[in-house]
Parts: sequence; C-alpha cells; structure tokens
Amino acid sequence: MDDIPEINRGILLLFFYVYQQHKTCILCCQCVLQPSRNAILDETRRWKFPIPFILTDSLELNAKGVILQAFEEYRLRSCVDFKPYEGESTYISFTKLSGCWSYVGDDKKGQNVSIGERCDNKAIVEHELLHALGFYHEQSRADRDDYVKIWWDQIEEGKEHNFNKYEDDFITDLNTPYDYESIMHYRPLSFNKNESIPTITATIPFFNDVIGQRLDFSAVDITRLNRMYDCANTHTLLDQCSFELNNICGMIQNEDDNADWVQMLSSPADTDHTLSGRCRDSGYFMKFDTSSGVVGSSALLESRILYPKRHEQCLNFFYKMTGAAGDKLVIWVRTDDGTGTVHNVKKIHTITGDGDKAWKIAHVTLKVSEKFRYFFQGIRGSSNSSGAILIDDITLTETICPSAVWQIHNFTSLLATTPNGTPLTSECFYNPEGYSFGISVYPNGRDDAYSDYVGMTMHLCSGENDAVMEWPAMNRQVTIVALDQDPDVKLRMSSTRSFTTATSGATWDDSCQCHRGTDFGWSTFISHQHLRRRSFLKNDDLIITADFNDLTHLIKTEVPVIPTNGNNDITDGKPMNMVKLRQDVPKHREARSANPCHPNPCFNGGVCVEGKGKATCRCVFVKCTVCSLLDYYFSKHGHNV
Repeated sequence: MDDIPEINRGILLLFFYVYQQHKTCILCCQCVLQPSRNAILDETRRWKFPIPFILTDSLELNAKGVILQAFEEYRLRSCVDFKPYEGESTYISFTKLSGCWSYVGDDKKGQNVSIGERCDNKAIVEHELLHALGFYHEQSRADRDDYVKIWWDQIEEGKEHNFNKYEDDFITDLNTPYDYESIMHYRPLSFNKNESIPTITATIPFFNDVIGQRLDFSAVDITRLNRMYDCANTHTLLDQCSFELNNICGMIQNEDDNADWVQMLSSPADTDHTLSGRCRDSGYFMKFDTSSGVVGSSALLESRILYPKRHEQCLNFFYKMTGAAGDKLVIWVRTDDGTGTVHNVKKIHTITGDGDKAWKIAHVTLKVSEKFRYFFQGIRGSSNSSGAILIDDITLTETICPSAVWQIHNFTSLLATTPNGTPLTSECFYNPEGYSFGISVYPNGRDDAYSDYVGMTMHLCSGENDAVMEWPAMNRQVTIVALDQDPDVKLRMSSTRSFTTATSGATWDDSCQCHRGTDFGWSTFISHQHLRRRSFLKNDDLIITADFNDLTHLIKTEVPVIPTNGNNDITDGKPMNMVKLRQDVPKHREARSANPCHPNPCFNGGVCVEGKGKATCRCVFVKCTVCSLLDYYFSKHGHNV
C-alpha cells in the first residue's frame, strides 16, 4: 500500500490471558488487569541480564527488525541487555498473538510478549518491554487523581477496570514525580464510547496534548528503569560532551600542535548548539580561531582513553565553519600500539569548509576494537580565512551510523510556504549493499486530512550499482527517524518509523532504462505539535536519518524451547496454565484534526467535544464553571437575551 496509517491511532486487543496459578497480570498498550503486588515490589520478579529471547516465526519480518531496534535503545539508555535463547528456564518469547501485551515482571518459567498486527512500532515494543521489566501504566499510580481526571461515564462498558488505580503497597513510583510524558501513559481517547469524547484528561489542560505520546522513553521512564535495576552505566554509550563543564569532559590539548581549541561561552556572534544561544551565562562550545596564524596551522583536541566492547562505533557531533572555504576539520583515532600505550594514529574523515556558516551534523564511523582516543584537528586552510571552526554536542556510541542524513534548513519557513501535498525531496543515498534511495518530506501532509502532520516517504533511486543489485529489493527494512536534537542522547525522544519491503521493491522504467521505486511511507509521520514541542527544530533545522537494511537473515529465527521439569513445561510457546478469558475489541481512535474542535473554541481549559458535527465544551476543573462561548456570554450578560 502507498500509505502506512499511523499505528498509534488504535491498537486492537483481542484476547486477555492470565496465569491462574500465580495471578500474574498481563498488560497491553491499552489494558490493565488486577496486578500481583509482587510484580514490582518483589525483587525476585526482576530480571537478571542479559534476558534470553526468542523471535518466533509468527512475527512479521518488520516486527523482528523493530524488536532489535528496541533492544538497542535499552542498551543505549540503561544496563538492560538481551541475548538469544539457549535453553534457559526464564526467557521472553516474542510472538504474534492478538494485540500488543506483556506480563509484568519475570515469571521464571518463560513468557510471551505479543507484538501483534499493527504493533510493529519501536515505541510500542519499548512500552511492552517496560511491562515485562516490571512497570505498570502511569495512570495506575496512587496519586493519579491529583494529575488526571477519569471520565467514568464515557468509558466503554466492561472496560472500567483499565482505569483502576493501585495503592503504594501494590506498586511503587520509585520516588519519581507523576510523568505526563511517560511512554506508559494512556491517551485521552482510550476505551471511549464516543470517538471524540475523552475518557482521561489532565488537570493541567496543557498536558492533554502530551499524555499518551508514543515517540520514545521519557526522561522519567529512563530514571525509573535505571533505579529499579541499579544501573550505573549503559552498554553502548562510550562518550558524550556538550562542553558545559570546566573539565570539557576530560578532553586534552595536544602539545605537538601550534594552536589551541578554546572553550567559549555562547554570544550573539557565535551561538552554541546545545542551547542555541537562548540562555545567558550558559551554552559553551569549543572554538579554533582560523583568522590568524600561518596557513596550515592546526589545533588538536583529544578525548580521554575509551574502552570499546564492540568493533564499530558512531561518532556524532555538530560543527560550524565560519571561516573561508578550505578550512578543514579532520577526525582521527589513536589506538593501542600493542604495548598498552595509545599511540598509533589513523585518519578517519575530513570535513572541508564550504562557506556555509550554519551548524551542521556529522556522523563518522569508527571501527576500533581496542582502547583508543578520538581527536579533532582544526586546520587553517587559507590566508583569507577570518572566522573559526566550532564543535559542540559530541556523542560516541557503539552503534552503526545511519546510511542517510538529511538536514533541512529553515523548516519553519517551509511549513509556512509549502502547499499541502507538495514534497521536499532529498538527494539519493546508498545503503551498505549498494542500493540507492531517497526520502521525501511533506511539511504540511500528503493530503488534506492530515495537513497538521509532516508526512515522510522513501523511494528507491536509479543508482550506479543497479546492474548487479537484486530486483525486486525484497525483505529490506526502511527506517526513518526525525531526530530530537537534545544534547543528551539518552533523553532524545525522536520519532522513528519502519516498514519492510515485499514484492514491489522496484520496477523497470523504459523511459530511463533504469529501476525506479514508488513512494512508500506515512502521511502522519509526526504532528506539527510534537515537532515544535521538543528539539526537533533546533536552529530551525529538521534532521532526518534513514536506513535501508537487509533483514533476510531474520526470516527464520525461531528456535525450539527446551522443556523444563514439573509445572514449567512450555508447549507451543505458551504456558500450559494460560487460559483465554474473553474476546475483547475496544474502540481506540483519535479524533481527526479537521473538526469543529480544531482549533479549540473553549475557554478556561475546557475540553471541546464533537457531537453530530457540532462543538460543545466540557469543564475539566471542578472550579471551572465557564468554558464554552455561550457559557462565557451568559456569565457576562445573563440568560435573558
């Protein structure tokens, strides 16, 4: 199909299951059963890492790839880790059953996590894994009534239990505040009778547009996860620096150069990238002045010694070159020379100034397997240079750099001027196999129904390797990311979507004697509201990354489960004492933007409700007695009109 609907507009739960013996709770993205009080408070239900897993072959191929993406997010932000199942008695079996759901905590005998139809979204997998790791929904907290209101009369009959709250002798908040932004929070329209009337609203109206986000973990989600499992470090984050501290993250100046990098405070002339010059007395970066000195003079800035666990790393940073074209920024690594001394030097990548004085993003692949340093060399390239080289917001992770990076400048202006249905099209990129592909971005949506969303699609391009590539390009996973530019990679809430190609990867075009692909993607990739709320448009730049990866090796991944003795036998990947309770198909649809409630006509934080094409206003606060236009008029003039 040409358009993949936004998965978050509704997830179908078809069956509830429950362990009768241990009364273990199963949670889906939109359901809560009565929990066992041991699910969180009992440390015996916490996992030991790495967690063994099985990807059953009932899963869609895209779901398998998305699950592996979610694993990498956990490794980047916490000490949680996963490994392929090898006969352990406790494990997670990812399978395609009915809907998206998980048990809470480790049941010690092997358990399913269902990634059903339309659940193959990285944020949804992260959500279900948080359940498996021992977390309930945010609005289940004992103090939830201070933060949200439940509209019991609007909940679909038989679904009221989904809105139960539990006292602190059942669940713990790990000494963290209520989190409207949690990936574990319900949306306003969950289990609603009327598709436009909410069942849950925030006591502070601003947060009605925040609750239920499915971008990524919130900062509090990560804090809780790391507190529960006593995480001191993460698995794949090697280094990170925004130069806000005097120690500049342990970086050192090299004595063999003839100039220096200087830690600078943001100013109107040179703004930092971290804070974009918005804060007085904050916002630092490193600067190499190229306006003086002889041509070829250089300055070296070296990292501390780092100890990799993998064989490939991605160095991500922002840079600005304000001098003449020809100034250079060179990235090097210094590795162990075999004696334990970090001495051997290798040039990795060179960036040459082109006269564009904007902040730019760089991703540089390192392939180092022993202890090392990375370092930046700034070089004055011309006697006419009158500016500087700036670097900021460095992140080094043991992950693979994206195949495509597209930085779109002045995006706010493009939002204001680009007609609905009109795309911006990237250059063509190459994936590691040699396929050429491009990205299209629709700033104001692909069609009128979604004009308040940014749409994104991917297409195959004609490339220099077409004659030897496999056509059609089947079983490849397209992943597109709109990057949240938070300087702390652990706190980024980027928007990530994936789909997997089938038989229609590309077709032959006689007019150009080449293969061309059709646009595939999303009309609702990210809303304008989300785009402006976080750091997606820092310095007015939208940054898109994309990958086109072969998942053929994941077609057959299921391995047989080794039976255990006693009552822990597993048959057909399902515990013997798991029983189906009932079929349940809740409605869960979000209101479209094109309705009488958009924009909101209500006063004093009133919630707009659409009914038969008309807008009425519903007060959220007990103290709120005036919220509709008519109520406001009558409060001022009386009813005798």
